[in-house]
Amino acid sequence: MDRALYVGMSGAMQTLLAQAANSNNLANANTTGFRAQLVDAQSMPVNGPGLPSRVNAQLLDQGWDSTAGSLTQTGRDLDVAVRDGSWLAVQGSDGNEAYTRAGNLRVDAYGQLLTGSGQPVLGDNGPISVPPYSSIKVGGDGTISIVPAGQSPSTQATVGRLRVVQASPDQLGRGEDGLMRAVPGVSLDAASGETVTSGVLEGSNVDLATTMVTMIQLARQFDLQTRIMKSAEDNSSAATSLLKMG
Repeated sequence: MDRALYVGMSGAMQTLLAQAANSNNLANANTTGFRAQLVDAQSMPVNGPGLPSRVNAQLLDQGWDSTAGSLTQTGRDLDVAVRDGSWLAVQGSDGNEAYTRAGNLRVDAYGQLLTGSGQPVLGDNGPISVPPYSSIKVGGDGTISIVPAGQSPSTQATVGRLRVVQASPDQLGRGEDGLMRAVPGVSLDAASGETVTSGVLEGSNVDLATTMVTMIQLARQFDLQTRIMKSAEDNSSAATSLLKMG
């Protein structure tokens, strides 16, 4: 009976964790540049004294889905999409370089170029600052050009260039803040050539239909595991009653 209780308990706990990851994917179905989290449950033996008769269900992080999201034409000057396999460099909350494909950029009141979620965008020489301008344009190589405020349209100035790196999925790991970072021991090189498309945004790669079906499956799975625990409790109560009668 304790074996069934253990199987039901460990399975239910890991199902809740899987549901949390799935719910996070669902919540970010409309988040620009989001990459879906992948998880998988496996049977893990419980080591310790006694016979190896217990098996623990354990949820393993399988990384993230590297499939590209759909592209949407916005026409906005500071909306950019980077080519497949490339990532936009930003400054994480820890001050270190991190990477994203969310290209909904903006300039704050202090002239700092930020992502839509507020991370400073990095250029070749650190965070990019943009002086007051009347128009702004991002070139295919990531070069940011402006027409300074009060100047004629024929007057253009280059204020920086987006740092775009080339990285394969096995070279990046997702942080708790949702940003990607190079795995230990890996140094990412700058991408070359035409890496940026202006006026376009890449959406989330979450498949809504699959995510909703997974949510229903996990809910049913959790219900089944709680029934196993209830059955184990009922069997234990019945056995106790028989012992008392004896």
